[in-house]
Amino acid sequence: MVEPVRKAVFPVGGLGTRFLPATKAVAKEMLPVIDKPLIQYTVEEAQASGIEQFIFVTGRGKSSIEKHFDHAVELGTSPAEQAKARALKAVSDWLPEPGRVSYTIQPEPLGLGHAVWCARELVGDEPFAVVLTDDLVLSPIPCLKQLLDVYQEKGGNVVAVEDVPKDQTHRYGILDVAGDDGRVAEIKGLVEKPKPEEAPSTLSIIGRYILQPQVFRYLDRHQRGAGGEIQLTDAMASMIGDFPFHGLRFEGRRFDCGSKIGFLEASVAYALERDDLRDDVLRFLRSMV
Repeated sequence: MVEPVRKAVFPVGGLGTRFLPATKAVAKEMLPVIDKPLIQYTVEEAQASGIEQFIFVTGRGKSSIEKHFDHAVELGTSPAEQAKARALKAVSDWLPEPGRVSYTIQPEPLGLGHAVWCARELVGDEPFAVVLTDDLVLSPIPCLKQLLDVYQEKGGNVVAVEDVPKDQTHRYGILDVAGDDGRVAEIKGLVEKPKPEEAPSTLSIIGRYILQPQVFRYLDRHQRGAGGEIQLTDAMASMIGDFPFHGLRFEGRRFDCGSKIGFLEASVAYALERDDLRDDVLRFLRSMV
């Protein structure tokens, strides 16, 4: 039996500079894909995967995130706003129960490893998930649920992975693989953002992780890695040999919403999944091409 994963960490302290000027006054995680912000998609994925506690590592200018996860009690309180009351149900039904959302601050942007380290007191001594809101995964089975199923079988650390073009390995954490059945790969090493000629494979980590709490022991050292940042990949690599470590080729399509083209692709793909939008979107796309 492996210890259940109850908590998920959402590192949302980034500055969102690639989306300026839109992110000058609005948190990047609050940019909408159709009618829901990025962060809501990932929280709903975590909820559907059985996560019970939601930990947000925020930074300056992120107050809109906290407001989004608060109950909008001002809506529907007046008899004259009964129409808004129906909207209130859609606004609030998905929210985690009171007491299940926590916030902590990443005082300066020192990398993903540092952001996760900032959540150490809230995570405690138990396995946990890390969910990056930049990555949306469109799949009938939530991506995080797929990872948790592998975790229940294998234990240890599990990450979501996909193959990337050889010339793009410098953008990702790349796996050194010991064994691979085509779905689950056993990991013997990790390299953060290697040059294409130095990459041990093209299998990259995307923004879903199941980690053991011992990762904090390595993050406590605050060692700088690629780009002068505290890399989560380096801390995970230090755990290899002490814990099982596997990468899952998840089912579904991943959209990198940290890039403008990925954000646009996600908006179209998610619209095509909706009965109320599909026909109109298809009509529009056909008219454009």
